Amino acid sequence: MGRMTATPASTPDSASATNRPKRVLLAAPRGYCAGVDRAVIAVEKALEQYGAPIYVRHEIVHNKYVVQTLERKGAIFVDQATEVPPGNIVMFSAHGVAPTVHEEARQGRLATIDATCPLVTKVHKEAVRFANDDFDILLIGHEGHEEVIGTSGEAPDHIQLVDGPGDVPKIEVRDPSRVVWLSQTTLSVDETMETVDALKEKFPQLISPPSDDICYATQNRQIAIKELAGQAELVIVVGSKNSSNSIRMVEVAKQAGVPAAYLVDFASEIDEAWLEGVTSVGLSSGASVPDILVQEVLEWLSERGYADVEIVKTADESLTFSLPKELRNKDLRAVAEKLGAGEPAPSAKE
Repeated sequence: MGRMTATPASTPDSASATNRPKRVLLAAPRGYCAGVDRAVIAVEKALEQYGAPIYVRHEIVHNKYVVQTLERKGAIFVDQATEVPPGNIVMFSAHGVAPTVHEEARQGRLATIDATCPLVTKVHKEAVRFANDDFDILLIGHEGHEEVIGTSGEAPDHIQLVDGPGDVPKIEVRDPSRVVWLSQTTLSVDETMETVDALKEKFPQLISPPSDDICYATQNRQIAIKELAGQAELVIVVGSKNSSNSIRMVEVAKQAGVPAAYLVDFASEIDEAWLEGVTSVGLSSGASVPDILVQEVLEWLSERGYADVEIVKTADESLTFSLPKELRNKDLRAVAEKLGAGEPAPSAKE
């Protein structure tokens, strides 16, 4: 695949690529975050322990390759828990679900595994706490995104969606002294703070969440993309079109000044015309992307003369999450079958 070296985040002449050989600037960190890794392993572990099928409400993570791979192993992805036949196991995706979905699963006589990312669960708990204290909650996020739907469902009477600064003029609250903002975890950091600034201008007493809602992996990948954008003429982000964090990475690259940035699922989607006149290609991947897809892009680029790979490291990541507690119950399939038969059955216990 060519020579691979590590470089510091930037050097004084790193942006001057005119006389340099063709190269790839490979972002580190990139790809799977702790929440995605946990969710994908949870599906694999459930299939291993309980056998197929394992139903999953919505895509476990927003990546076409991951979903297709798990389908081949026996996972069945559905839009709603109500589509799952009674007596089966259904897993909730990393993006989280509203309380009504848990109730649908209970009414449908299903055993459940909750693979919600712990960082999303944190936002859910914040929403419940502020709603219990009767705050108006302004949720910054994108309308229709699964995570936003799940968080909003925790306190629908208290939450208003703010989809960017343009939404701010229409926001009305009951008491301007009791307003808090929360956010979707996969947004652009800069975009979120632009919205927060607009909200604070309208509501000077706006309260911020106890800790940053945007997840560490989203922030780290955006910082790395900004670094690549300063050194490359082209940035390629590997990720799916329905992946919010991957889309944001392309936007961040463009805002940072790179001449061109594109999102691709696979190496085969790259247009060779993008490489015309390009010496340095920046490469990264979204938080739901397995590294095998990045390696395929590296191979594709190497075949076209981009043999040198320089790793641009901007952060270390070591966070891991334990698997969903329901997976500790070796008898969950039996629990599901009892529920399906209408028999009283204990909930999944450790």
